Amino acid sequence: MAGNEWINGYLEAILHSGAAAIEEQKQAQVNEKGGHFNPTKYFVEEVVTGVDETDLHRTWIKVVATRNTRERSSRLENMCWRIWHLTRKKKQLESEENQRLAKRRWEREQGRRDATEDMSEDLSEGEKGDIIAEMVQCESPNRRFQRNFSSLEVWSDDKKEKKLYIVLMSLHGLVRGENMELGRDSDTGGQVKYVVELARALAKMPGVYRVDLFTRQISSPEVDWSYGEPTEMLTAGAEHGDGNEIGESSGAYIIRIPFGPRDKYLHKELLWPYSQEFVDGALSHILNMSKVLGEQIGGGRPVWPYVIHGHYADAGDSAALLSGALNVPMVLTGHSLGRNKLDQLLKQGRQSKEDINSTYKIMRRIEAEELSLDAAELVITSTEQEIEEQWGLYDGFDVKLEKVLRARARRGVDCHGRYMPRMVVIPPGMDFSNVVIQEDAPEIEGEIAALGAGTEGSSPKAIPSIWSEVMRFLTNPHKPIILALSRPDPKKNITTLVKAFGESRPLRELANLTLIMGNRDDIDEMSSGNASVLTTVLKLIDKYDLYGLVAYPKHHKQSDVPEIYRLAAKTKGVFINPALVEPFGLTLIEAAAHGLPMVATKNGGPVDIQRALNNGLLVDPHDQQGIADALLKLVSEKNLWQDCRKNGWKNIHLYSWPEHCRTYLTRVAACRMRHPQWQTDTPGDETFVDEMSFNDSLKDVQDMSLRLSVDGEKTSLNESLDHAAAANGDPELQDQVKRVLSKIKKPESELKDTEGGKLDKLASKYPFLRRRRRLIVIALDCYDSKGFPEKKMIQVVLDILKAGRFDSQTARVTGFAISTAMPVSETLNFLKAAKIQVTEFDALICSSGSEVYYPGTYIEEDGKLFPDPDYASHIDYRWGCEGLKKTIWKLMNTPEGEGKSHCTSSPIEEDVQSSNAHCITYTIKDPKKVKKVDEIRQKLRMRGLRCHPMYCRNLTKMQTVPLVASRAQALRYLFVRWRLNVANMFVILGETGDTDYEELISGTHKTLIMKGVVAKGSDELLRTTDLKDDIFPTESPFITSISDGAKAEEIANALKQISKAGQ
Repeated sequence: MAGNEWINGYLEAILHSGAAAIEEQKQAQVNEKGGHFNPTKYFVEEVVTGVDETDLHRTWIKVVATRNTRERSSRLENMCWRIWHLTRKKKQLESEENQRLAKRRWEREQGRRDATEDMSEDLSEGEKGDIIAEMVQCESPNRRFQRNFSSLEVWSDDKKEKKLYIVLMSLHGLVRGENMELGRDSDTGGQVKYVVELARALAKMPGVYRVDLFTRQISSPEVDWSYGEPTEMLTAGAEHGDGNEIGESSGAYIIRIPFGPRDKYLHKELLWPYSQEFVDGALSHILNMSKVLGEQIGGGRPVWPYVIHGHYADAGDSAALLSGALNVPMVLTGHSLGRNKLDQLLKQGRQSKEDINSTYKIMRRIEAEELSLDAAELVITSTEQEIEEQWGLYDGFDVKLEKVLRARARRGVDCHGRYMPRMVVIPPGMDFSNVVIQEDAPEIEGEIAALGAGTEGSSPKAIPSIWSEVMRFLTNPHKPIILALSRPDPKKNITTLVKAFGESRPLRELANLTLIMGNRDDIDEMSSGNASVLTTVLKLIDKYDLYGLVAYPKHHKQSDVPEIYRLAAKTKGVFINPALVEPFGLTLIEAAAHGLPMVATKNGGPVDIQRALNNGLLVDPHDQQGIADALLKLVSEKNLWQDCRKNGWKNIHLYSWPEHCRTYLTRVAACRMRHPQWQTDTPGDETFVDEMSFNDSLKDVQDMSLRLSVDGEKTSLNESLDHAAAANGDPELQDQVKRVLSKIKKPESELKDTEGGKLDKLASKYPFLRRRRRLIVIALDCYDSKGFPEKKMIQVVLDILKAGRFDSQTARVTGFAISTAMPVSETLNFLKAAKIQVTEFDALICSSGSEVYYPGTYIEEDGKLFPDPDYASHIDYRWGCEGLKKTIWKLMNTPEGEGKSHCTSSPIEEDVQSSNAHCITYTIKDPKKVKKVDEIRQKLRMRGLRCHPMYCRNLTKMQTVPLVASRAQALRYLFVRWRLNVANMFVILGETGDTDYEELISGTHKTLIMKGVVAKGSDELLRTTDLKDDIFPTESPFITSISDGAKAEEIANALKQISKAGQ
């Protein structure tokens, strides 16, 4: 209860009133020893150590309102039982949390030990000693920054010829370039301002041609129409030295991608199920823009993004998928982190982990942050504290292991596929162009005096309107202003500031308090948390009688903020940020730029800001008296105030946007640059268009023939062409086929001598898929208890093939693909058993997305299918096959809590025949003994291994594929490689499937769920916590289903209906 005087007052009242009430009610009741028993006093004095203030106050009001003595006593006792119960619950949660943290520390140490042991084989004894020394060596942040940065080439003006395309992403909130509605809600805060200003600043840097800031398009009556505009220019492009524009598409732009309900503004917690729709929409824009920029600055070659930068967990999750689809580097800025928030909420003891997850979708957020760490080349933080105390909570980052891996990389020693993202501190920048540094001038007093005078006939100097709005609250506007500017969020700790001000008589006499708490119309219409804070502030103002001393205007514009800072500075005031934890503290820098000394929390970013600027004091946000003392010290000591003001001005350049962007581009340039592997093929694509059209003409003839025969006696596509022509005796058709065949290049066997047997046949270079306008993907995970395809799958596939060609208008542009966990050999055997020619499919996505085949095109000399080599290169990123094999085997054979493996009864057995270069397959011998996917992934991350593990084929197989490989990502690869838009794909699924099943449901593709086809999947071994509702939407225009036993016509009708979605 320390530091919480008003609760102590309530408890004293409870003791006094409760004891009196009980004495009145129970004068004759004595315990066995002859003494009076007072449960109220007992529980309050002996048990209570913490309680929810709001609930206690509400109950106390009820008690006071009760006049009946008996009922009053009963209410008091019930309240005390409630307090006791809450305290027990809090202690229980604290105990569980301590056990969880202890277990986590043990797992982290075990993972680090396993990783270093596996890698130590490649090092000499001396090198091993060097690595151990580096692990325990302590460096100051300044020394580490200097050593890391000194070897990098600083970004400079000679980079103008680069002409880079940079993609930034910030999904939630209301994002626009002008009149930002900061503080409107918890999603529209400092991050929105940061990303908009970053986009503008980057576009002005030498070497940067275009910057796209992706966010959500919102066409809702709840918000301004401007948030529904697809594109908004933030700044025009840079110019050459001669002043000529370098391109019509240059500059910085906000690109708004529609995803989720089109007519609703959703808070970030509700956007998770629709994130894959955003990925597909963003991918479509990037592909179009890469082509446009290629024509402008790329010499006809696509210009791919230099980097994709995700801001916050939701954009980080999407950036990871986009980075994998495009094979370009990813950068991540967390802004605030889920694990840190979860730990803080658990420590409060007011909510269980399940309740927290229900409110904040915290487990989905943490999973997204872990995936972002898997994919990120670089993680940008604002402070060192964020690296050590916040990112250090994640499975995917270990400071010590990162040092080991970096040491090995410097020596050129193999890391066996292990990787840790690089963390760098780059403080956010600020636009100082509108800041006028001005020492105290005679007109200062005149401006304020004019504002307060208001005499008739006077002609005062024009005063900013926001000054008038603030001053109308204040009796004496000449007094120094203590300024706080933040959302009315409980974690911003505004109520403690008001208490500190209200209980310090010297501070009240010396200064005024101004609270800029966002914008509001009606407190009752605000979110419960914000409304509660505002209501408490108003009650405290009344309690301490602060009328005339505290200003709390309802509205302000973003353009008013500099004027608010200027007003506080003119009155020789102080800026305060009393937040419980502040990840960075951008407002502190803004205040310093306007000449305001600061008082700030000692938790988080303000520590680094104070170290750099030396313009204020740090306080414990829980120490109410300490806050009051620091404010009084800065306001009353004029020399200290002047020194802090001048120090802030002198050092503020460290936080300018040019400085931030220069460091940013320098760091990004040091990343491992990647781009699509087939980029060199692009210029030659058009050369073969005419010849490809003949291939497609033949395919169209085959398609027409199939439509005549697929429901009859023949299921073979190739046979159907010859048989149809022969049976019908149609000379015109035969002549047409001959003309087409005569114009197609000769088979590969005839080109063998001239090209040395290489796979350069035209068809192998350009699959028929390239000419398709829509693709039906069969991804039904229908397996028996032994992992083999069920017999009913044959008829289902035939019905789907027939349904896809049901409409003659769409049949000629429709292609088919199979997406399966089976290797290509088993897939071909299944088709052979079903008497279905493999050439009826344009693509086979096999082994859970680790290989892609194009039947009839990529074929070796012996007739076997040849996997797409570009896709193999594409998914090779961070793939450590041998290291994974060793680690997975050890994890699967190590009982929980033990450090040694026991291989006597292994639950898995390696399946070499089903494995390939990018897929490690195991046969599951005992499903009850294997670990769930999220647990496996956690332990692999702790060892620096990044991959995509999954269970498949009715829990008979376990497969591990590269991080960027999956059946869902393979579809995006087909989009990027062959321009077959994901929005024109139809994915057919069952009601359950392999553990990657949920990745295939959501997105802009159309999903058809066939009920009753898949009896049992593998998803029971996916996660400990069920997150399905946060992975894909329960209702979506892109998702439909059909009942069990649906035939071709019903499937065709369902496909036709869902094809209209999104139009």
